[in-house]
Amino acid sequence: MLPPSATPSATPTAFPEVRLEFYPERADPDEGWLATLETVLAGGGLHVRRLLRPWRDRVAVFAIARAGRRLRAMDEEELGREIFQVRSTLRRHGLKRSAIHRALALVREVSDRRIGLRHHDVQIRGGLAMLRGEVAEMDTGEGKTVTAALAAATAALAGIPVHVITVNDYLAGRDRDNLSPIYETLGLTHAVVETDMKTEARQRAYAADIVYASNKELAFDYLRDRIVFGGQQNDLRRRLRRLTEQDEWGRRIVLRGLHFAIVDEADSVLIDEARTPLIISQQSDPADEREWATTALTIAQEMVPNRHYRLRLEERRVEVTEAGRQFLAQRAEGLGDAWQSWLRREEAARQALTALFLFHRGEHYLVLDGKVQIVDEYTGRVQQDRSWSDGMHQLVEAKEGVEITARNLSIARMTYQRLFRRYRLLAGMTGTAREVRSELWYVYDLDVNRVPPNRRSKLRFRRPRVVSRARTRWELVVASAQRETAAGRAVLIGTRSVAASQTVSELLTAKGLAHRVLNAENDFEEAEIIADAGQPGRITVATNLAGRGVDIQLAPDVRKAGGLHVILTERHDAGRIDRQLAGRAGRRGEPGSVATFLSLEDSLLDEVRAPIRKLLAGFPIGTNALRRELFDRAQRAAERNHARARKELVRQDKRLNTMLSFTGGLE
Repeated sequence: MLPPSATPSATPTAFPEVRLEFYPERADPDEGWLATLETVLAGGGLHVRRLLRPWRDRVAVFAIARAGRRLRAMDEEELGREIFQVRSTLRRHGLKRSAIHRALALVREVSDRRIGLRHHDVQIRGGLAMLRGEVAEMDTGEGKTVTAALAAATAALAGIPVHVITVNDYLAGRDRDNLSPIYETLGLTHAVVETDMKTEARQRAYAADIVYASNKELAFDYLRDRIVFGGQQNDLRRRLRRLTEQDEWGRRIVLRGLHFAIVDEADSVLIDEARTPLIISQQSDPADEREWATTALTIAQEMVPNRHYRLRLEERRVEVTEAGRQFLAQRAEGLGDAWQSWLRREEAARQALTALFLFHRGEHYLVLDGKVQIVDEYTGRVQQDRSWSDGMHQLVEAKEGVEITARNLSIARMTYQRLFRRYRLLAGMTGTAREVRSELWYVYDLDVNRVPPNRRSKLRFRRPRVVSRARTRWELVVASAQRETAAGRAVLIGTRSVAASQTVSELLTAKGLAHRVLNAENDFEEAEIIADAGQPGRITVATNLAGRGVDIQLAPDVRKAGGLHVILTERHDAGRIDRQLAGRAGRRGEPGSVATFLSLEDSLLDEVRAPIRKLLAGFPIGTNALRRELFDRAQRAAERNHARARKELVRQDKRLNTMLSFTGGLE
């Protein structure tokens, strides 16, 4: 128990940005040519900072270790007084270097006493990186969750409200629960924001010192607050409105501002998720949507490929030809007003063709309980509260023959890029950031700090196999799983889609191999399946659900037999996602191995011209290296396309924000 003097006080923090400013956040940065030049010049100074960083971190780690030796000799009462003194110092003087060292040593000691985990020196370096506003790149299994607690607790002790952002509700709740003994000993309040919370519960949660939430929950809470503000970001205008509408605002606003965010899996949230804008909407008339979607789908099915339209599979878009425009003009005769504008009917046809040929059941969505449910490409989870915009959701519903719902009409819109750049201090952690280092810097002013592992990795990568037919690949996957489990190892088979996981499951069943499947259809069983995945002879088939934030605990016999064996069955558009799945093995210096089996029929190669694929398929001997190079090039091309899409989204967001600043609209 803490002595009375160490109990948290309700007194406002001494930080001006927290105490004196209502709903603090950074103003949107200037995006003109001068600002771009400043970013480039500042980027040049990164090289000097990166050269000095290892030396500076070693000095800090030494100072923190010295402070820690004094703490280890303290009893509980003395430790309570130290907590009070450290918090008082931080709140009086802010995040000064000496105060940070004292606080990190304190959090490390409390962690050791309360949850039995004493932070390694490399984790201390990760905590320092986050307090500097950097992305700490730490290998999978190096303890990013407890590392984040170092930075979160230190900032919270200083009176800075902290948001720890994860990729889903499950991880948010798990991480908060695991670390709560540390926070409670330090006298810090903590909470988790979950999907089904009402406004009052959310307000109570965000009032805590440290809040855990998924990126989507926090983003939409912020966007709803913006609706209450009427889109105003100017602090003076907000305070004037607050004086006149204080009671109303108090009932509706949930956040306290954007102070300090620590983003777990930063590359997923800040890069991958940034391709999709955040939209709050209201519903249209379902009857009108049924008529529109049915008509659009019927017309699209009548169009002739390569004559009326062309599919651009690599870019995931449809191109309507001049002949297609003429066909649509003829077909629109006698239809409603929505079809008389050439722009609107062409867009409707393009959307309908996209729904027919580019959105696939079991990969992009599932049909559950008679409803179309989106599957997140990067996490593999069902997004129950999300729907595609611009009528796409209704078109997919018409395609699947389920009830066509009302369209969501946008009333507020924002991108992840704009949201996270508004935090006063932004930091992150991930195991895969080096590939997107430049984008993190130029979009978010975030530098990537590579933190070395505590133990040398024993993970072995086997040479990828590339075969001509998908069926052959699945047979090789099953044979590999059978061989490794016979040796007493545990096997994790990673698939890109729900449909692929079902295919593997059927083949394993046909071979009489017991296994568990984890995908978007049964993600509620995730904790149970993962808890059992490290046992001898266990085969687990999983989509991207098992790729991030999953720690498979190995049984001693599995560790002796060679550890976890991960089988990758397809390349993703981003190599970082493949590395995340591979990183489930070989964690914390444990043994492990990764095998990759690919097919020339994989969707990543859809844009490769048929003659090249046919040529490689016809010469199976001696072409494995060429086939691997083909996949490498296709993956790099997909990454470039996604990067271009993110840049275009930022440009669109900027243009829209400029227009709405004149019209008085939201964002």
